[in-house]
Amino acid sequence: MTKPKTKITPAAKSANSKSGTKPSPKRKPMPRSPYTKEEIKEMFRRFSIQRPEPKGELEHVNPYTLVVAVALSAQATDAGVNKATRALFAVADTPQKMLDLGEDKVREYIKTIGLYRNKAKNVIALSQKLIDDFDGVVPETREELITLPGVGRKTANVVQSMAFGIPTMAVDTHVFRIGNRLRLAPGKTPDDVEDILMKRIPEEYLYHAHHWLILHGRYCCKARKPECDKCVIADICKSKEKTCDIPAALVELPAQPF
Repeated sequence: MTKPKTKITPAAKSANSKSGTKPSPKRKPMPRSPYTKEEIKEMFRRFSIQRPEPKGELEHVNPYTLVVAVALSAQATDAGVNKATRALFAVADTPQKMLDLGEDKVREYIKTIGLYRNKAKNVIALSQKLIDDFDGVVPETREELITLPGVGRKTANVVQSMAFGIPTMAVDTHVFRIGNRLRLAPGKTPDDVEDILMKRIPEEYLYHAHHWLILHGRYCCKARKPECDKCVIADICKSKEKTCDIPAALVELPAQPF
């Protein structure tokens, strides 16, 4: 005997919807890598010899000034931000000092940086929130960091890495380009690239990896034209744009001057 079908009423559908039984979103499948695990490990081994102690190029004196500097660096160069913040941080290196300075004066200090009016508002707003919600101390978790005005996922990742020693992958324009150009982490969004890199980079190299990729993109695998003859991973690289298969000499580069 065929069992009669149970009719689901609108009320029942509504109840099911409210019960929180929605299916969880499917995770994007990892794209197949053209590199072997050994090749990826060798890539970062070479970066580690070339730059044993890579550093970010934004000048700062504490976690607070790092948050401010990274937030100001959106759509601006590190050199341009440093030029503006040297004088600013000399007079305001804590949230309270920044509030005492006020938005108008902050705006004067950073007026050479793109979008400076909106950024000045965010600097004051994030300073106030740090005092109101975090006793003036920069929080360590990404979830808390991104509640600060002007702070997104990339800024939070940079702060976690540089201020608190937490391995993260901050995907800026250089890392995004390198991930796609080298086909190391092809993705349509920075979050896609971040997710793939965090899974593919060997754990022992993860802490410095985002700085290695940024510096490689800034000084070697440049946006307009990659300088493949200066590249230490030219023989491993799977980029369709590369012009050389012979790697540059693997030597330690001079220490960064900051």
